[in-house]
Amino acid sequence: MKTFAPRTEEEASAVIAAHAARREPLVICGNGTRSGYGNPVAAEARLQSSELAGIVAYTPHEMVMTARAGTPVALVEEVLAAKNQMLAFEPADHRALMGTIGEPTIGGVFAANVSGPRRIVAGAARDSLLGARFVNGKGQIVRAGGRVMKNVTGLDVTKLVAGSHGTLGLLTEVTFRVLPRPVTETTVLICGLEGPAATSAMAEAMALSVEVSGAAHLPLGRAGGGCNGEANPVATTALRLEGTASSVEERAVKLLRAMSAFGPAERLDPDRSVTLWRTVRDISPFCDGSTRALWRVSVAPNSGHRLVAALRETVNVDAFYDWQGGLIWLRTEGDPHADVLRGHLKAFGGHATLLRASAEARRAVPSFEPSSDGVSMLSRKIKESFDPAGILNPGKMG
Repeated sequence: MKTFAPRTEEEASAVIAAHAARREPLVICGNGTRSGYGNPVAAEARLQSSELAGIVAYTPHEMVMTARAGTPVALVEEVLAAKNQMLAFEPADHRALMGTIGEPTIGGVFAANVSGPRRIVAGAARDSLLGARFVNGKGQIVRAGGRVMKNVTGLDVTKLVAGSHGTLGLLTEVTFRVLPRPVTETTVLICGLEGPAATSAMAEAMALSVEVSGAAHLPLGRAGGGCNGEANPVATTALRLEGTASSVEERAVKLLRAMSAFGPAERLDPDRSVTLWRTVRDISPFCDGSTRALWRVSVAPNSGHRLVAALRETVNVDAFYDWQGGLIWLRTEGDPHADVLRGHLKAFGGHATLLRASAEARRAVPSFEPSSDGVSMLSRKIKESFDPAGILNPGKMG
């Protein structure tokens, strides 16, 4: 596959305009670290933003950064850390999961709306995105941002581009807000809980006035630094607290007292806490070097364990839970069992995205949840407005 890696917006514009004129499709990506995510795209050329790199502006006192889309996430985080700030939405590094190499880019994070454990309190990646520059499917350079910037559909252009997976344009620059970095953190663990009890524990923890910033349950006991360690793993329910040392200590005592009603509870020191939440963030329990089907399932937090139990009546699955049980990482044996999973979701509510699978399965199974007729019609109109020739990642989102 021929690869274009433009160094300027004008170069990117020329590539897209030429392909639009010939109606030749393009794979749009940041640096390819999430290759295999979404429906396969039939194209002979790829346009990536990896060379559109560099931090354009950063005002720590305003907690706002502007960076070119190909800027490595690691560089963004390094610069922010020097000012004791961070990306609030805690984006995952998918390389180990997807078996890819290269540097994840900040544009790729927003294009895929990648949001980690802190989403339950800080929102998704798109909620931090204030503005964007991108090249649409006509080869036009578009600038979007601000509270009143809308397109002809009446929708916020910036929010449309976030999570569009390159189907509306190639991101070239993003402006986003950041947050102060917590001074310290700890994690309270409840060990050995089954799904229903873990769901109740997480719900009670979130209802307490202790500001939990992460709530996850790993039935496999695979969380690094979790209950009983790696030698004798048991189910781990993890609740993170962040802030100043005195605040974290006071809240941890209150949370430990409340969680002890559910089972044996203990605390992790800051280093072990960081390790555990990196494991959850990067879906490390399923970074097995395989292409076994892996689903990202969003449901109501109190429905997750019931959905998994229903699936296990007919399908062999492994699962662990983030976002207080509202996000399930679900791995199946053999076939992805899309019809079974999506059939159950009609009863439980929610949606499922096939994040990883074999090449054969990706060709056969729609990666994204089928939309209603109304949403499909609106999506088509938006796609036609941004990319009338239909050349940008055609079919990637269905």
